[in-house]
Amino acid sequence: MTNAWDERKKALENEYFHKKEQEIIDKMKNDAEETLAHNYSKGRCPKCGEKIEPMTFRDVPLDRCPGCGGVWLGPNDLRILAEKDHRTWFDRWFHADNQETSDQEV
Repeated sequence: MTNAWDERKKALENEYFHKKEQEIIDKMKNDAEETLAHNYSKGRCPKCGEKIEPMTFRDVPLDRCPGCGGVWLGPNDLRILAEKDHRTWFDRWFHADNQETSDQEV
């Protein structure tokens, strides 16, 4: 009788460790896929996959895609451009957006 209980205990222990190992393997696979995707897409356009080229617009560094013409800004670049072009396209762009919102509310 003790032997059956020991076997059951060992089977449950093996099942537990098998699940834990499978979780670790799945996490390692996911991390490897993420790293591969990040390395492959680094410096590439998220829209079309072409290699992006750095450019400067009004002393602000930007990234531009020669394939689709997309432009990507860094975290503070839009704010810097807005400060340099006070009351120009940036101001009109946001006022147009606000006017559309206020027109929809009426």
